[in-house]
Amino acid sequence: MESRLNYFGHPLAGKVLKHLNSANKAVADSTLPPVVQELVKIRASQINGCGFCTDMHTKDAAKAGETAQRLNLVAAWREAKVFTEAERAALELADQGTRIADAAGGVTDAAWAEAAEHFDEEQLIALVSLIAVINAYNRVNVINQQPAGDYQPGQFG
Repeated sequence: MESRLNYFGHPLAGKVLKHLNSANKAVADSTLPPVVQELVKIRASQINGCGFCTDMHTKDAAKAGETAQRLNLVAAWREAKVFTEAERAALELADQGTRIADAAGGVTDAAWAEAAEHFDEEQLIALVSLIAVINAYNRVNVINQQPAGDYQPGQFG
């Protein structure tokens, strides 16, 4: 598989990605736990069929110490017993926030209330922002058919 165009090498894409990367950095620097951030990125990327981001974030999570068992179970997180209640709440919000077009009412009040039980206001803002940002990255990569498999942890800084 080859990408449709050299998106990452084009000056306009560089300008766009600069802003996405800045938003991602703001979330990364927030009080939202890094493990939650990676799980959300992986889950949204799985839902969107973004191999590039799934490859990147599973490798980054593994390098940061995440276990193979948990990484392998992200796709089936509802049935898995290896995630905390806070992680499950974040994954549910990521599922619903990523599948907005599939749900008549968007994100349910129940999903929001569950997330609000585990995360403070800054963390909720970071979580909502992260879901938006990873979905934007996923769409760029899926539309461009960005190949997956060659990512090296820390490759982008």
